Amino acid sequence: MDREIIRVVNKEVYRRFPEMHGKEPKVRTQKAFQNEQPNSVKTYVLVYSSSVQMSDKNTLHHYVRVTINEKGKILKISTSRG
Repeated sequence: MDREIIRVVNKEVYRRFPEMHGKEPKVRTQKAFQNEQPNSVKTYVLVYSSSVQMSDKNTLHHYVRVTINEKGKILKISTSRG
């Protein structure tokens, strides 16, 4: 995965989710579905995570999952808090 593509995706994630600023994503290749052709465009998943200590001593975890194609186009962004 090209560093420049990750930098551009980081910029968009940091804009939408300021609490993720400075966090580096874990990058992995997304497996192709069985019905996709073998030479189809690869997709990647970037996972950002952050945690905040709450006043009641519990920890709040926040995850942002970004699916992109090999050219860096964002296909999907999802978020979870737990």
